[in-house]
Amino acid sequence: MFYMEETHIPNPRIKERAKTGVVLTDSEQVGLNGKIAVFLTHAFGSMWMFYALAAWMFIWILCATLGVGLFKNDPYPYTFLLFLGNLVQLFALPILAVGQQVLSRASDKQAEQTYKDAEAILKLQDEIHRLVKINNRLTEDIHTIIEKNK
Repeated sequence: MFYMEETHIPNPRIKERAKTGVVLTDSEQVGLNGKIAVFLTHAFGSMWMFYALAAWMFIWILCATLGVGLFKNDPYPYTFLLFLGNLVQLFALPILAVGQQVLSRASDKQAEQTYKDAEAILKLQDEIHRLVKINNRLTEDIHTIIEKNK
């Protein structure tokens, strides 16, 4: 029969996590440029932007076909509309690339935190398993002593 007094030693990851906190996208933005890039990345990546661009194209084509106002100088195949569409693509691609880079850095840090947390939980689970084994042995010893004293 044996008895081990166990002192609880918290996993160091708990203190580390409390100190660093959760990684958010906001903490990864580098100045004003990063904030603008993330804002535009979220805006361009939404269905509302798709609806706005589709409506803009439809209205442009309708007005150009009917020859309404400023659009009468841009007949089919809508050369100026194509030019403006290309400008949007040329300007949006670098901005979206920067925004994706900022967002992916935050995502990578979140994944690393999750990994470290899972690792700490697995170590804690091993410790619990070890203590359960000790508890089972002690319980068996107690039952053995009780049986002998009957």
